[in-house]
Amino acid sequence: MHELRYPYATHAPRGSTIEVAPGVRWVTMPMGGSLTHINLYLLEDTDGWYVVDTGLNNEQTLDLWHDVFRTELGGKPVKGVICTHMHPDHIGLAKAITDEYRCPLYMTRSEYYQARAFSGSGGNHHHSAWLGEKFYTRSGMPLEYLQNLAQMWAKRGADSMTMSEMPSGFQRLEDGDLLSINGRDWRIVVGSGHSPEHACLYCHELKIMCSGDQILPVITSNVSVHPTEPEANPLKIWMESHDKFLTTPDDTLILPAHNLPFYGVRARLRQLIDHHDDRMLAIEQACVLPQVARDLLPVLFSRQLDARQTMMALGEAIAHLHLLMYRNRIERTLHEDGRYRFSSIDPSLPRRQHPTEGPGESPEMV
Repeated sequence: MHELRYPYATHAPRGSTIEVAPGVRWVTMPMGGSLTHINLYLLEDTDGWYVVDTGLNNEQTLDLWHDVFRTELGGKPVKGVICTHMHPDHIGLAKAITDEYRCPLYMTRSEYYQARAFSGSGGNHHHSAWLGEKFYTRSGMPLEYLQNLAQMWAKRGADSMTMSEMPSGFQRLEDGDLLSINGRDWRIVVGSGHSPEHACLYCHELKIMCSGDQILPVITSNVSVHPTEPEANPLKIWMESHDKFLTTPDDTLILPAHNLPFYGVRARLRQLIDHHDDRMLAIEQACVLPQVARDLLPVLFSRQLDARQTMMALGEAIAHLHLLMYRNRIERTLHEDGRYRFSSIDPSLPRRQHPTEGPGESPEMV
């Protein structure tokens, strides 16, 4: 298996770009927290540029974009904004940029309407509603945990990580669609799990894929179950998406939303598949005796978790449990104390034991 290869040692300075291929420029914008940055991209057409993802909705990022627009676009306007998915670091400035240039927003339908549903404060109250209380209680979390969540969401708002207002309309992207940009075809390749209908852009001629959060070279994207859809099975479709993306030619330069551009897409996808299979095996071993979801967090993460990290870690633990239930390796029972307990039921477990990985340090907000 080939190792990953990084053709660039560092990111572009703020307010500037790096040309990674003819008509393709790489922009880095700052973020708070452990991620520190997001990678965004510009695709040049004959009469303008497409912005691929926008960064967070804050004054600093908008000012940096204006620096880029003034100095890096050769006098051409922005003619469209393409957002890979609905998370705030990817769609935060979609409305500001499309309003400024009166240009369309391109997204998949599920991503656009999920972002619309969560825009403003609409998506932040479910943690403290009865749905959230039921979800977290059944996962083994104390009621005071909801108070910590309220504080966390307030901090996310201060960090520009809440959903911003969305443009009132969009142009729909679907799996297999072709966008003709400067005489080259960019094919839309849709994956799911991290978000509902994540769009990647692949150009066969340039051997480039803008992968968003679908394929990252170092960190693993958050795949979680949330109170808004408590019986979801996102890890199932995440793993199926990895199988689909394994058809990507191995000489493709992957332009991810975080970390550095890299070669070695198939090796990385196999690493991610193996990682989640290994974590599910560790959970099965831990559930030889019945466990609540909260007690499985140390199986997945070794570091002490704050309220934000605990929420992500719990969502990830439940996602792994739901896939194990789907595979008929874990059984869930609701006990009199109102908590779900999970028990391993696959008789082949003793033969499959001994995962190769230890717990990770903490989940990333990706």
